[in-house]
Amino acid sequence: MRQFTRRQALSLGLGAGAAAVLAGCATPGTTSVNSAPTIGAASAGEKIRITYWAWLKDLQKVADIWNAKNPNVQVDVVWIPGGNSGGYQKMYSALAAGSGPDIAQVEMRTVPEFLLVNGLVDLSRYGADQYKDLYDETLWNQVTFTDSVYAIPQDSGPMGFYYQPEILDSVGAEPPATWDEWADIARELRSAGGVYLESFPVSDASVFTAYATQAGASWLTAEEDGWVIDMTDDATLEVARFFDAAIDDDLVDTASTPYSPGWFAAAAKGGIGACTSASWGDALIEGISGGEGKWRVAPMQRWADLPDSFGSSFLGGSTAAILANSKHPKEALDFAVWMTTSPEGIDALIKNSGIGWSPAKGEIGSVREGAGSDFFGGQAYNTEVFEPATLEQNPDWSWWPITQQSFNILSDGFRRKAAGVSLVDSVATAESQIIQAFRDKGLTIRKADS
Repeated sequence: MRQFTRRQALSLGLGAGAAAVLAGCATPGTTSVNSAPTIGAASAGEKIRITYWAWLKDLQKVADIWNAKNPNVQVDVVWIPGGNSGGYQKMYSALAAGSGPDIAQVEMRTVPEFLLVNGLVDLSRYGADQYKDLYDETLWNQVTFTDSVYAIPQDSGPMGFYYQPEILDSVGAEPPATWDEWADIARELRSAGGVYLESFPVSDASVFTAYATQAGASWLTAEEDGWVIDMTDDATLEVARFFDAAIDDDLVDTASTPYSPGWFAAAAKGGIGACTSASWGDALIEGISGGEGKWRVAPMQRWADLPDSFGSSFLGGSTAAILANSKHPKEALDFAVWMTTSPEGIDALIKNSGIGWSPAKGEIGSVREGAGSDFFGGQAYNTEVFEPATLEQNPDWSWWPITQQSFNILSDGFRRKAAGVSLVDSVATAESQIIQAFRDKGLTIRKADS
């Protein structure tokens, strides 16, 4: 990461005292906690309590393992709704009131939005940089801005290709190695019996974004003169053209999104043959009625005509972020690192909270090593597919301060596909609207040089 001056960081919305205010949220103040002196660690023998707000189930059972070994630093977990379902608003309200927990679960893509309201502690001031090598490089980069670390990666979702072998066998197909092969299989299945290979969610831009990331896109980049946007690069437009054609040729189901009730019903009846999705999708696919033994997992198909593309992509992911009003940031950081890198912490997160893929290098969790579940025919898909996928990521991708708003803008455009507006045109329109949204929040942005 390039070192920025304070003024430059402010133009990015990433520095102390950012004046921008998120819609519906009050900024907790113009003085950032990161310009104040650091808070010292608890004295020897002092007993403290740390509070963690998260939407993970049974996370207290994970904290209890830590608590048993650290009697002076006890962690209390408080369940809150998922981020966009009310959890983030609760956090923003607490920040504005000068209160809130020490740690909060914040999605990877939402970290920059919390920086806009001075909501996060710069963990590099508490020694977080020493833990950098414990984490996946791509994920660590997504929580690092202007040489500062603003959260600890908690989980992620490397992508693969879930499929039903019996359906692919019906047209003599193997799992596709490329997206072109994917389109050929989709066409053959539609011709043979009307089965859709996959769904394409026009209402959820995060999936298209993951595909573009795999293709080599990097939409927003922090430069010295502000944010630089490039959503109409060759990689993104290739992905948009591909799915424009797939929708126009009726090769994908746009009526239901993956993991919706309609999608589960179609998959149970053999009307959907596959799903390109994240590692955490295994637990959801196991919910398909009558699907046990019928599904397998293969590596994600590649963009063969894009030389700078990658073998996989990350879909989803969250962090353990230390909020600005924490009274014990050093101890909160220690707990977050233990939880996300120690074998006992990772195993406990998987067993009790069904956490996504571990962000720690070389630690996927003992329960995910070896044979898979009976639902996937005992295939060792975690070590065969998803562990290698973590090494096939786009390291240049980074999130930006209005990611969710940008997704909403892009999804609104994609919904107009049924009215004849192409995905290519929607991407170009979205780029212009996102530029204006940045400027409306007082952030500096320019279109990348062509």
